[in-house]
Amino acid sequence: MENQEPKSNFIREIIDADLASGKSEGRVHTRFPPEPNGYLHIGHAKSICLNSGLARDYKGKFNLRFDDTNPSKEEQEYVDSIVEDVKWLGGDFEDRLFFASDYFPQMYDWAMALVKKGKAYVCDQTPEEVRRSRGTPSEPGKDSPFRNRSIEENADLFERMKNGEFPDGSRVLRAKIDMAHPNLYLRDPVMYRILHAEHHRQGGKWCVYPMYDWAHGLEDSIEQITHSICTLEFENHRPLYDWFLNALETYHPRQIEFARLNLSNTVLSKRKLLELVRDNHVSGWDDPRMPTISGLRRRGYTSDSIRAFCAEIGVAKFNSIVDIWVLENSLRNELNKTATRVMAVLRPLKVVIDNYPQDQAEEMDLVNNPEDPAAGARKVPFCREIYVEQDDFKEVPPPKFFRLTPGREVRLRSAYIIKCVEAVKDAAGNVTEVRCTYDPATRGGTAPDGRKIKGTIHWVSARHGFAAPVRLYDALFTKRAPEDVEEGRDFKENLNPASLETINNAWCEPGLKNVPAASRFQFERLGYFFTDPRDSKPGAPVFNRTVTLKDTWARIEQKDPAAK
Repeated sequence: MENQEPKSNFIREIIDADLASGKSEGRVHTRFPPEPNGYLHIGHAKSICLNSGLARDYKGKFNLRFDDTNPSKEEQEYVDSIVEDVKWLGGDFEDRLFFASDYFPQMYDWAMALVKKGKAYVCDQTPEEVRRSRGTPSEPGKDSPFRNRSIEENADLFERMKNGEFPDGSRVLRAKIDMAHPNLYLRDPVMYRILHAEHHRQGGKWCVYPMYDWAHGLEDSIEQITHSICTLEFENHRPLYDWFLNALETYHPRQIEFARLNLSNTVLSKRKLLELVRDNHVSGWDDPRMPTISGLRRRGYTSDSIRAFCAEIGVAKFNSIVDIWVLENSLRNELNKTATRVMAVLRPLKVVIDNYPQDQAEEMDLVNNPEDPAAGARKVPFCREIYVEQDDFKEVPPPKFFRLTPGREVRLRSAYIIKCVEAVKDAAGNVTEVRCTYDPATRGGTAPDGRKIKGTIHWVSARHGFAAPVRLYDALFTKRAPEDVEEGRDFKENLNPASLETINNAWCEPGLKNVPAASRFQFERLGYFFTDPRDSKPGAPVFNRTVTLKDTWARIEQKDPAAK
């Protein structure tokens, strides 16, 4: 992917024009500025790939900067996970790992400078009073009764706020702009609030914390960012971004907005994802059903597949929902070329080959990957008793069923052609075993007389294979837009009760027993699987289904209109 020609988009056109005009001395310097209040998700991956990709393609620089301005919601755990995710996705920030909290002294000095210019004031209104006085898009706001405090009083109060003399919520510092401005964000926005809280890096050093709109542009300016790329919800904030930097007469980056990623059948709100974790609807932030980068990684997604997905959906100016199958196909396209083919039986049904010698065993040659000749082949043991999938046998077959059924022949993958003789049942009438015969002349699965065999099924030796747990994951939500609920309803009502099925005794070919954790395979006819990096142990792998072999979403939505 690194060698592919990047797709043109409106952001690249802006950068090209800036470079042509000599703006920013021909530099391109981007950043990814997450708040460490949760784990990153697939939407953040789009921003990481965009910002780091622009820096790479234009031979510029890329920063990772934590917007750690809200100590009540931020944790070191989140910082560590974000650093890991950005590196895993290929975001090369080199030694440019920054924290907004390290800029607090400079931010405070700049705020005091605006106070002394008469462009900021200390307001004693309650948060509710501030909200009420802001007005509406069609009605101007009302000036705060504290708006005309003297510069000296404002400077004194702001310093005392910093020194911790006042309780939480009692005062704020506001920019003095225009309470009648048509853009509500410019109606004397709050710059600082009082908060006595332990910061994960600064401890209890600070009692005032900057608001995002104040901090964002200053952080970009300090780091000499050239293009500050944000999602569309910040478009209306851009005039405030510009106002602060112009008022300070400091270096002024250019803010550009693009459409955020919205993915079907999931939620991408960190608040809602945290709710799923705290309410134990999932096992944690890295649950393989979660759209978090750590969850996708644990499920078996590759960084290349996610970058390919981000490249395919591109960059737009308008919000839309991307279907989840587009993400899944990006992984299928990669794994089809790279994943080793193996055999495993999820729901075993014993097959006894009556005319195969009881004590005999032989090794069959199976191709590791037909898409990759260099992958070679492997030996898989075969004997008289094997396991096949329960669904590969029907005593009374439906139309176009070409697998095991009494009187019919079927091909065992790269082994022999067998013919079903009878089904053995228990007292309740359940099929517990299938008796067959084999044709010794068909080793490798080919009939020397040229007879056509329509069905081919996979198998595992009952004597040589081993049992392993397998987790079958599906979408976390049943509806395409799970957050689109009626007033008073909860988005969690759309959770998919079948998003996880655990099979404890799948039967696997013996070569899988000692594979390393985080290994990828195609279980023939079943899907792509990944050895869980957390739960797998030496000699005891746990397999996660990463994705099915084919897209099933169109079929599901045709069958169940409620899933749309």
